[in-house]
Amino acid sequence: MNQTVPVALDTTDDDPTTEFDGTTPYEDYVHAAVLTSLQQPLSTDPAEMAFLVTTQVMELWFTLIVHEWGTARDALLKDDYDRAMDALRRSLDAHQALNDSWQPISALTPARFNSFRAALGPASGFQSAMYRQLEFLLGDKSRSMVQPHRAQPRVHAELEELLTRTSLYDEVLGYLHRQGLPVPEHVLQRDVTQAYEPDAEVEEAWRLIYAGSPYGPLVALGEALTDVAELVLRWRSDHLLATRRAMGAKSGSGGSPGVAWLEKRAARSVFPEIWTARSHV
Repeated sequence: MNQTVPVALDTTDDDPTTEFDGTTPYEDYVHAAVLTSLQQPLSTDPAEMAFLVTTQVMELWFTLIVHEWGTARDALLKDDYDRAMDALRRSLDAHQALNDSWQPISALTPARFNSFRAALGPASGFQSAMYRQLEFLLGDKSRSMVQPHRAQPRVHAELEELLTRTSLYDEVLGYLHRQGLPVPEHVLQRDVTQAYEPDAEVEEAWRLIYAGSPYGPLVALGEALTDVAELVLRWRSDHLLATRRAMGAKSGSGGSPGVAWLEKRAARSVFPEIWTARSHV
């Protein structure tokens, strides 16, 4: 009778290190135990876990996008075009991943959402401080949106700092001005705590860029910003569609009008003159 004799594998040279004095270096760097301890559903419905994890993952993507846009803003302030472009391009991958994050909860039915919605209480996405940082960097400023965070000193201070600083788009326009484009002084000296409003002279500056020489090289900057804007608009649209699918036109949590609020937000342009200038090229 033939028998198969197991072969002992010599793994002494190939096995990873498994003995550590404390926690693993991976844990020390990633803090995975902290991250995976933060999912604490408040209902017994299994769908809530997907909603909670998706929301937390989005907060992490917000954090990365804010980092990249802040890097691009600061680089443009120093006329470091290449560094700004690198950061903008990195942000596109992060934002695409953010948009893809809707997938686990994009098809919630009203009955499924209602099964755990009460557990959310007055919590609402518009209360996200990191998303507010993202909007402020785009130039969509609002002092009233800082107020919900006054009980969190660090968070409140970060929002106040972004409210009173130039946005990414402000620094883009400052950079264009220094390149000789006709961005007017009243735009450069505007009150940066207010939401950016479209300007006809800024539209003309972008028209000159897209018309070609001598500003043709700046088209790459315009297109990177267009890609950013498109991803933001798609994220807003996906948010609107997921909400409409899950709860129709009912009032939202946190005192918002729900879908009506999201429709209003989705209609707001991002870097408006980059879009309107195309009609005149």
